[in-house]
Amino acid sequence: MTNNADARLEEKLGVRFKNRALLERALTHSSAVPELRAGKEDSPGNNERLEFLGDAVLDLLASEYLLKNFPDWTEGQLSKSRARLVNARALERAARRLGLGEHLRLGRGEEKTGGRDKPAILADGLEAVVAAVYLDAGLEFTAKLLRHLLFDQAIEERGERIADSDRKSAL
Repeated sequence: MTNNADARLEEKLGVRFKNRALLERALTHSSAVPELRAGKEDSPGNNERLEFLGDAVLDLLASEYLLKNFPDWTEGQLSKSRARLVNARALERAARRLGLGEHLRLGRGEEKTGGRDKPAILADGLEAVVAAVYLDAGLEFTAKLLRHLLFDQAIEERGERIADSDRKSAL
């Protein structure tokens, strides 16, 4: 299923999917599956399994990025920084910069309740897209994409303060 919206997202990501079914699945929220299956035997599954993989890919690549860019940091600083680089809020902001909400396939109920703008759906959708990119284009390409989309942005916004303890942790 090739459509202009998918092509626009591919352009924003800088990738042309060889396996377009990966992108379609990454963009398909569980609420859409029953409606997509209606009368069809080969409808896409939802993006939840890709979210699982995307979370692991994000952790790996964030860790690698921090190790390379901050060689003097302690394990504690690296752990706190990784958590901040790939937390739900950071993922949501990156998803919004991509305009990911407009590309998601949602069920009618989620559409009616503003699902395209829900932070958790956007963050989860980005995790699924990261997994799809990883599976289709490989680890090196995914690392470049995340540096541009997520990691460099976070460091630019917070600088080395990203390793600082937050108020809740300090308390």
